[in-house]
Amino acid sequence: MTDIRAELREYLLGWFGQYLPANPLLWYDILVLCWLAIFAIILHLIIRNSAKHFLKGRFSERIVQPDAKTPADLAFKLAKHISFVIQGAVVVVQARLWLPEGSGLLHIIEMVTDQWIILFSLLSLFSLLDIFQVISDRRAVRAHFPIRGLLQTIKLIASVLTGILAVSLLMNKSPLILLSGLGALSAVMLLVFKDAILGLVAGIQLSANNMLAVGDWLEMPKYGADGDVIDIALTTVKVRNWDKTITTIPTYALISDSFKNWRGMSESGGRRIKRSIHLEMNSVRFLNEQELTELRKANLLTKYIDTTISSISAENASKDMSCLLNGRRLTNVGTFRHYLIELLKQHPKIHQNMTLMVRQLEPTNKGLPIEIYTFTNTTVWAEYEGIQADIFDHILAILPVFYLKAHESPTGNDVRSLSIGKL
Repeated sequence: MTDIRAELREYLLGWFGQYLPANPLLWYDILVLCWLAIFAIILHLIIRNSAKHFLKGRFSERIVQPDAKTPADLAFKLAKHISFVIQGAVVVVQARLWLPEGSGLLHIIEMVTDQWIILFSLLSLFSLLDIFQVISDRRAVRAHFPIRGLLQTIKLIASVLTGILAVSLLMNKSPLILLSGLGALSAVMLLVFKDAILGLVAGIQLSANNMLAVGDWLEMPKYGADGDVIDIALTTVKVRNWDKTITTIPTYALISDSFKNWRGMSESGGRRIKRSIHLEMNSVRFLNEQELTELRKANLLTKYIDTTISSISAENASKDMSCLLNGRRLTNVGTFRHYLIELLKQHPKIHQNMTLMVRQLEPTNKGLPIEIYTFTNTTVWAEYEGIQADIFDHILAILPVFYLKAHESPTGNDVRSLSIGKL
């Protein structure tokens, strides 16, 4: 200490010895502690108010509370933690100014403030990483890199290193000695942090291969997940299902197990319709002249019927058409398929640059399947379902026009009606 501080200390000790003769050194230490506490509180209030005033004009959000998740609140929280670090450093400096070297009180203050500075330095790093996370989450176009998992990894590593540093200061040993002793505990460390390590590796693979990002539609039946990805963390991935429940999936399971990502559908601008209508087999037959004349009135069939009949007439000119086995004839199901193709080509909500076809599948005991395979020009779920329903409403309504019937399995009413008829 300087001569002035030494003289002041001697004066105070003499004064305490005169008026409080019991233990002058104790009263002097209490006075120093009170001074350090008052100085730290005043410094904290100055830094806190200065930081609040400084941040208020640089963020559009209002500072609400330190635990809120806005950049303004997190920045205020960071400033508060940094102020605690500064207070710890100032307390150490002040203690060394007013207390003699080697005193027990100075040693205790240095030990406590060292831990204080380490703790709030770690919390300051956490607050800074949280700011990066919030800014990343607010971007209009999110990166596919799982930044939350990376930041959690940094927090985990920083916590371990900070713990080693704190213990080394308490033991008054070099941190390298503790680090060298971790080799024997590596197996235990791997076991304890197994999920974190697997999650980190999985996050890197998901990012490198562009397999998953926040906002993607994920379908993973094994875990009951079918909805939007809302969070990719170090060890878990959260999926908000369509029924608004939340499913949590281990991050490494996305590498070890298979899942379906619907991002390609969303980015393509079209969503597939793949649905069949089953026709009664006994309703399939040839069309006669009168029926063709009626169907020819349909705008979507006029060109097809004229072209096909001309081709068939030329081919059948030299054949005995009194026998149904000779020559070619138009069938109601074939004409129906061509009508559906033209209907889809004219539909304003069908994507014309993607696959579009109407195909006949293998007949089963449920009838003859006619499958619609096409894509809508929207990926919005509600709009997609409406377009699909409108198309099949129309198909079911026009079946009688083509002299076709939809297949239906017998119901209880059918069986009861049959039984009553026999009676």
